[in-house]
Amino acid sequence: MSEFSEYALLSEYYDRFTDDVPYERWADYFEQVFEKYNSRPHTVLDLACGTGSLTRILAERGYEMIGVDLSEDMLMVAMENCADLEENRPIFLNQSMDALDLYGTIDACVCCLDSVNYVTDPEVLREAFRRVQMFLVPGGLFLFDINTRAKLEGISGQSFVREDEDVFCVWQAIVEGDLCRYEFDIFELNEDGAWNRYQEHHAERIYEPDELVAMLKDAGFCDIRVCGELSQDAPREGEQRIFLTARADVHKLTNNEEYIHE
Repeated sequence: MSEFSEYALLSEYYDRFTDDVPYERWADYFEQVFEKYNSRPHTVLDLACGTGSLTRILAERGYEMIGVDLSEDMLMVAMENCADLEENRPIFLNQSMDALDLYGTIDACVCCLDSVNYVTDPEVLREAFRRVQMFLVPGGLFLFDINTRAKLEGISGQSFVREDEDVFCVWQAIVEGDLCRYEFDIFELNEDGAWNRYQEHHAERIYEPDELVAMLKDAGFCDIRVCGELSQDAPREGEQRIFLTARADVHKLTNNEEYIHE
């Protein structure tokens, strides 16, 4: 049995195991939020872009995309997934959120599939928010989602299985305090017809919405909205996933730039 760090092996099968994620609906939702905020972004950062599924969809819709991820393995898959795009091919960068360093400004940033939960140190997340705000144009939008406490505590102690013809994955979630730890056992069929076993370890931190709102304000964001899953409405009791949207420091706006505050 071999052990790997996050996504070293899972990246190869990530798209197969997440084929039920409605990426088109997520892209639709982001465009609805852009419209609600009267924003027309051109350059969009997909922070913690993973294998680039959403990055590609947004690129196909005409956005100039930058994909950033900490995992080199995930980025390799992302580049392969976008290699056939003849126009508007995304740029991919291997960076951590708290060390984000872009070549210029961006009009919007999206961070999807509870990637914020994977930042388990609140101080690191504070710095990540500050870096995003620094590279956003004045009034630019930052959109992200989190897994809620209700969701993570609800799956604690449970086991889950995903399988395909040549790979079998079993994983379990355990919540202790504000941390949810995932243990993945991955069985891969080799050329000899035997199964190789590997392990990966992941962790997510439970963040409360009010805590994140305070972090965003400290980082220079305003006009912050907390909504339910793929919704424009306030979260319901027991919501499994929550979306937050914030606008970068509007005080930097010049007199010639328009800002609409609801």
